[in-house]
Amino acid sequence: MPLAPFHLAFPVHDLAAARVFYGGLLGCAEGRSSPDWVDFDFYGHQIVAHLAPDQCTPTGTSAVDGHGVPVRHFGLVLPMDAWQALADRLTGQVDFLIAPYIRFAGQPGEQAAMFFHDPSGNAIEIKAFADIGELFAK
Repeated sequence: MPLAPFHLAFPVHDLAAARVFYGGLLGCAEGRSSPDWVDFDFYGHQIVAHLAPDQCTPTGTSAVDGHGVPVRHFGLVLPMDAWQALADRLTGQVDFLIAPYIRFAGQPGEQAAMFFHDPSGNAIEIKAFADIGELFAK
């Protein structure tokens, strides 16, 4: 069965900043919108930025492979070449929470990973696997 697109709604403090970040920097096409929300095509998935400044609060972290990973985050699994191209494009454009690196090196589930915040503090993880069959490896 092919993967179905997911839908994710999340708070932002400023829709104009969300448009610049998701539309401009990440290259996500804009869909429907209102004065209170805007849809984006996040690599084939529907994400919706809702204007809710009082909901934009930092979250805790969890230790993963020696890094403090934001507990609340969302993201994508990209092909390795697309991950590298995005990592190159974002370098110097975002302040990485966790800079692009290979996580679990030499272990089952080895993956490329990076974390960064959007302008409202929402944490985003982008990862890739040299072997996508390792996605759920134990």
